[in-house]
Amino acid sequence: MAGFLKALTRDLEAPIEARGFGTGWFAGFFAILLGCVGLGMVLALRYPAWLGTPALAAVKNLEGFRPAIHAVILGSYALALISLILRPRKALGFTALILALIAGLLGGSGAEAREVHDWGIFFGLDFFVLNLVMTGLIFAPIERFLPHHAKQRLFRTEWREDLFYYLISSMMVQALTFLAFAPSKAVLSVSGGFAGFRALVGSQPLVLQVIEIMLLTDFVQYWFHRAFHRVPFLWGFHAVHHSAKAMDWLAGARMHFFEIAALRGVTAIPMMTLGYTPTALQIYIGLVYVYSSLLHANLRGDFDRLGRFVATPRFHHWHHGLEKEAVDVNFAIHFPFLDRVFGTYYYPAGRWPEGYGVPEKVPNGYVAQFLYPFRRKG
Repeated sequence: MAGFLKALTRDLEAPIEARGFGTGWFAGFFAILLGCVGLGMVLALRYPAWLGTPALAAVKNLEGFRPAIHAVILGSYALALISLILRPRKALGFTALILALIAGLLGGSGAEAREVHDWGIFFGLDFFVLNLVMTGLIFAPIERFLPHHAKQRLFRTEWREDLFYYLISSMMVQALTFLAFAPSKAVLSVSGGFAGFRALVGSQPLVLQVIEIMLLTDFVQYWFHRAFHRVPFLWGFHAVHHSAKAMDWLAGARMHFFEIAALRGVTAIPMMTLGYTPTALQIYIGLVYVYSSLLHANLRGDFDRLGRFVATPRFHHWHHGLEKEAVDVNFAIHFPFLDRVFGTYYYPAGRWPEGYGVPEKVPNGYVAQFLYPFRRKG
């Protein structure tokens, strides 16, 4: 088993010349992608109490949802066979074939819910699949055709770690939501006399509400972010995020579980307590998911003028840079004027950082990085 996993990893990380059109690499890669999507959705259909996200239940009831899953599994079969025929190394094709077979054996698109003990706890496998596919479909092709670092591959160094971070943050959506909303619920419980003010806020035009949410949350995140750089104990958590040695859309997922919970809890307070409508909140959350991936993406373009007003990939890449001038700069997530006002703005015209990461030695692996803030010294 270990040998097969090594062969699969070696095939996924194959050099560019070994994965061009006609080699079967793209067929194998997309076969695995479709196989993972199909199997994930079949599991969510079969065990909705554990692996389904309640907020996505309506999606599964759409008329075209099950036919789409059927098409995905068939596509995985077909592409797996093409990869097996074209590619001398068979790891990609066999992996995709196994995923598609398991999805079929579990019922495929016709899978029905099985009785399980519903303890009110769920793991958002469907949320992970949809989130990863939608974000990946946006940024992976753009990074391929408009890269800043042209030699950086899709399966670059540490991609497995960052994908696992993506999985954990999606699968633990219930725990993260509970922890994030706890401070807001506490504020709401003692501020019942502001119903009139909240009604006034919620009556504003939708666009204005979204802009206000972005401004308020960015102000809160600026100081939260700055504190995690300046307070040594907090830096131990944030160093995990900065330990990524390459920047792409997936690198933004590398965040310590406790930092995610704390960040969402702090930013949720102005969002949830001031009276903004659910529609405005949903729009903002959708924007943040995409925008976070954009800021970390490996995308070409200096955007010197635009970067003075809104955060761009080059603006945020300087926050992750290893150079001396990149230390403790560009804390804003949306609006760089905050860094201008508080003296942490750095945006040299036409220049990008030479490297990324942190000077200290952050261990590899999710468990070691989870424990790192509690074990680091100095």
